[in-house]
Amino acid sequence: MGGKATDAKGIRDVQGLRNVHNTQRTQGSSSAHDARDMRGLSSARERKLIRDVQRRGSREAAEELVRAYYDEVYAFAFRQCGRKEDALDLTQGIFMAALHSLPRFDRRRASFRTWLYRIAAHKVIDARRRVRADVAPLGDVDVSDGQDFAAQACDRMLLEQIESYVCALDAESQAVYRLRLYAEHTFPEIAEVLGMSESAVKARYYRLAARLRKEFGPHE
Repeated sequence: MGGKATDAKGIRDVQGLRNVHNTQRTQGSSSAHDARDMRGLSSARERKLIRDVQRRGSREAAEELVRAYYDEVYAFAFRQCGRKEDALDLTQGIFMAALHSLPRFDRRRASFRTWLYRIAAHKVIDARRRVRADVAPLGDVDVSDGQDFAAQACDRMLLEQIESYVCALDAESQAVYRLRLYAEHTFPEIAEVLGMSESAVKARYYRLAARLRKEFGPHE
């Protein structure tokens, strides 16, 4: 792949992103449990990559950024799609949107990771509104025991019911829920991603948790 610069429109179709995506599709990406934060980028290196994309439309820099964050973003998507192909497509959409918007990214306002998860959260919410997708129960399904399988099936049905309920909520409540449950963000991290106070994030999360317990908790 050459070092030829591209304009902002070219970044949207950067071949490096397609290479990363196709490699994941061919080789298979790790499960949500196995995915790790594989960034390994120093702050200085990340800033340089972002500058190279913003100033020169560097495909190599864009590809390195995608590779650095791919696994954790894929895990975030997979936990909410439950299907590898859907998660790969959603992950590609997240990075395409991020690279298209990267010329306007300002690190003085947010870190790149924070900014990326803001895009990811909204992309997931949009995708869930368009199509009904299965959520992935954490861990692999073991069907060796009939009773265990029945319990896991019930758990999966419950997760799907909760997802349907959450999809009807406002975008901010959904984002808080998804970033907390599926991205395993702390309350301060969620507050930074969404531009909310930590107290407001906590209030939304615990209010939603109480509603879910009331709606889906065991009834006597």
